[in-house]
Amino acid sequence: MLGTMGLERNDFPRGFIWGTATASYQIEGAVHEDGRGQSIWDTFSHTPGKTHQNHSGDMACDHYHRYAEDVRLMAELGMNAYRFSLAWPRILPQGRGQVNEKGLGFYDRLVDELLKKGITPWVTLYHWDLPQTLQEAGGWPNRATIEAYLEYASVATRHLGDRVKHWITFNEPWVFCYLGYGNGLHAPGVKEVRKAVQATHHVLLAHGRAVPLIRANVPGAKVGLTNNYQPTYPASQNPQDIAAARRVDGFFNRWFTDPIYGRGYPEDILAEFRLNFPRFLQGPLFPPRIQAGDMESIAAPIDFLGVNFYSRFVARHKRGAQPLNVEQVKPEGDYTHMGWEVYPQSLTDLLVRLAQDYPVKELHITENGAAYPDVLENEEIHDPGRTRYYQLHLEACLQAIRQGAPLKGYFAWSLMDNFEWAEGYDKRFGLYYTDYATQRRILKDSGKWWKGFLGRSS
Repeated sequence: MLGTMGLERNDFPRGFIWGTATASYQIEGAVHEDGRGQSIWDTFSHTPGKTHQNHSGDMACDHYHRYAEDVRLMAELGMNAYRFSLAWPRILPQGRGQVNEKGLGFYDRLVDELLKKGITPWVTLYHWDLPQTLQEAGGWPNRATIEAYLEYASVATRHLGDRVKHWITFNEPWVFCYLGYGNGLHAPGVKEVRKAVQATHHVLLAHGRAVPLIRANVPGAKVGLTNNYQPTYPASQNPQDIAAARRVDGFFNRWFTDPIYGRGYPEDILAEFRLNFPRFLQGPLFPPRIQAGDMESIAAPIDFLGVNFYSRFVARHKRGAQPLNVEQVKPEGDYTHMGWEVYPQSLTDLLVRLAQDYPVKELHITENGAAYPDVLENEEIHDPGRTRYYQLHLEACLQAIRQGAPLKGYFAWSLMDNFEWAEGYDKRFGLYYTDYATQRRILKDSGKWWKGFLGRSS
C-alpha cells in the first residue's frame, strides 16, 4: 500500500470523478409539502419499534429547503459530481398517473444549482422510497410494479434529461429486497423470503427494461446500476469454509451481477434455494418466476457498474445457521460504529475481480464511507478514524486501477449526517456534521482532509 501522507489527487487518472452521495428520504424532509405522496419509509418509520428511538425522515436534513446551501458546501469541498436520488412519491404521489409538477420543480432547482456550481448531477431513480400505494398493491414482489417504475422513470428522464446525463436505475437491490421483504428490518417490513427472492427478479427486470427507455429519452445518457458488494473470504482453508464463502458470494454478489452481464442467475444459488432454503422456511422455496424474454431484458448493456462498498464478509460453515449454513466471523481488527470491519484490501480485490470476471466498461464507487460516534466540541468534530478510512480506501482504489480495473469515479458517503434508515439518527457518516436541532452543517476534520486532498495537486 501507498503511504497516506503521499496520497495526491493527481495520482488518479485525468478526468477522475470526485463526488459525494445522498438519498432522498435520508436528507430531504418536507414529507408533507408540495403534493408529495407517502412512501413505504414514511409508513415504516412511523410504526413504533421499527427504527432507532422511532426516528423518521420527516425533517431529516431539511435539504428540500436548504439545497442551495448544501450545493455550496459540496462545491467548497472541491467535488465535481453529486449523486442523489429522486423521491418517486414526490414526482408521482400515487406511484402512477398524475404527475406532481411541484415535485419536478424541486429537482429542476437542485439540478440547475449544481450545474451553476460546476457539479455534474448523477441521479439515482430508486433509492428505496417506493410509493405506499404501490406497496399496498403488492410492492416489488408484484410484477405490475415494473410497469409503474417504467412510467416513473420515463417521466423523470424526459423532464431532467436535457441536463442530467448520468442515470442509476436502482441502489442496492439486495438490501431493499432482502431486508425489506425477507427479514423485515427495513421498509416495508415484510418477512417472507419467497417474496424477497421474487422481488429481486422484478427489480433486475425493471432495471433492464429501463435501460433502453432512458437512452431513448436522454440523448448521450450513461446508464448503470448500483449494487452493494461484500467481498467474501473463507474463515480457513477448510473445504467446508471455502464452500461456505462461495455460497455467500453467490447470494450477495453474483446473484445481482451475473444476470446483468448475460449469465443468468448463478446455478449454485438456484440449487441452494431448492435444497437448503426449504429447511429454513419449512416448505419449498422455488427460484423466482421467470417469463420468456426476462433474462434477455435484464442483460441490456450498461455503461457503468456502480459499486457500494463498506466491508467484507468472512464465512465459516456452520450447519443449521440459516439460510445458507454459514456464520459470519468477526476477525480482530478495527471496526466502525456500524460494526463493520475496516479492511481496505478487500476493496482492491473486489474491483479487480469485477474487472476480470465481467465485461465492465466502467466502474464507479458510488458509495464508500464510515460511521463513527462523532462529538461536537467547540464547533469542531475530530474524526481521525473516518479520515484514515478514506485514505486507506482511496489507496485501495489506486491499487485496483494499477492492476487494470477501469475505475473512473468515487463518491464519498455521505455529504452530511442524515437519517440512517433503521438506525435513525444514531449513526453518522457525513463529511459535514448535522446538528439536527438547528440544521447547522459543520465541517468535520475528515471533510477538511477531503478539501485539502481535492485542492492539492503535485
